[in-house]
Amino acid sequence: MLQALINAFKIKDLRRKMLFSLAMLVVFRVGAFIPVPGIDSSGLSSLLDEGGLFDFIDMFAGGAFSNMTVFALSVSPYITASIIIQLLTVVFPYLEELAKEGIEGRKKLQQITRYGTVLLALIQAFGVSIWLRGNNLLVDPSAFSISVIILTLTAGSMFLMWLGEQISEYGIGNGISLLIFAGIISRLPPSTIQTIKTIGAGGISIWNVAFFLILAVVVIAAVIMMQEGERRIPVQYAKRVRGRKVYGGQSTHIPLKVNMAGVIPVIFASSLLAFPITVSRFFPALRSVTKYFDYGTVLYLITYAIFVILFTYFYTAVQVNPMDMADNMKKYGGFIPGIRPGRSTAEYIDRIMARMTLVGALFLTVIALLPNILGSLTGIRNIPMSGTGLLIVVGVALETLKQIEAQLIMRRYEGFMK
Repeated sequence: MLQALINAFKIKDLRRKMLFSLAMLVVFRVGAFIPVPGIDSSGLSSLLDEGGLFDFIDMFAGGAFSNMTVFALSVSPYITASIIIQLLTVVFPYLEELAKEGIEGRKKLQQITRYGTVLLALIQAFGVSIWLRGNNLLVDPSAFSISVIILTLTAGSMFLMWLGEQISEYGIGNGISLLIFAGIISRLPPSTIQTIKTIGAGGISIWNVAFFLILAVVVIAAVIMMQEGERRIPVQYAKRVRGRKVYGGQSTHIPLKVNMAGVIPVIFASSLLAFPITVSRFFPALRSVTKYFDYGTVLYLITYAIFVILFTYFYTAVQVNPMDMADNMKKYGGFIPGIRPGRSTAEYIDRIMARMTLVGALFLTVIALLPNILGSLTGIRNIPMSGTGLLIVVGVALETLKQIEAQLIMRRYEGFMK
């Protein structure tokens, strides 16, 4: 691995991309410490202890929301807009046509996503400003001061969207994913230091910490295994003769990921469950009902698990269409050995997907509930990284390493994975 990194830095173009991505991440972390004007940040942290949507945003922002800096909203509006547009492509034929038009269609979808990001950022910034005013955290609660806060938070979120696009275009890795990765990783050192301080008499046992570290390594290995695991369906293409040339006749496979939905179902479930807790902060009268959905309660965990499983099936169905796969195979003379082309092939793929989706959904559920499980087993309540954060960190790290690997292989260097 060290030799692969040395080889990567020897290549001028790849070294430039890696240093550019690193520089943009430094800009992101510097901006995370620039405060929004007109806010009394001293009493903000105590209001975020109960959990909810704001804590979820703070995880992506790398602590920028709890400090109420210019990057407090992070890339959450962009992620939400991207997910909404992606789901709407199934409902609206115009968006579906754009998705199938190639590069030009994707550019138009990206532009629509940008407009949606601006709208969602304005809505979120307005909600945050009203929440701050209701909790007497504004130095000047006038309309002008609130307008400045809304524009500052929106501009910060749009700048991060632009920053992510620059990383994707001129750097290495997916820009938005790397920004989220950096935000989550930045929370590890303070959480680790706080955990170390509690070791000793009256605190956490050293054996519990050792058990936690061993368990964490096992869990990370399991996450990597599940993220990379796939079921390969064999496909045979019939020979076709055109003139003097013979086409087809080769064997290949369709790779179906065990976890095709990625981390999206966990994000959906977390956001949905955080919504009633967040609303109760604006309307205290609802607190008597929403307290049953507080983070860590039995009802919260059960509902969370159900939502993750349902969203996994839903998002997988949106992402993969077995009928389209079967039609494309039939069009080019492909077939699965022992299965008739057409509808029978689609039903066969659908059956395999249903079983694999169940495994992926149960895996995501266990990972989503991981902080509660580890906290109960080791007594460490201040888990440095949530299950959602762990999935994102591992997924982004693997994807970035694959991109570096591809660059090295093109230049005839050995990569990370041998």
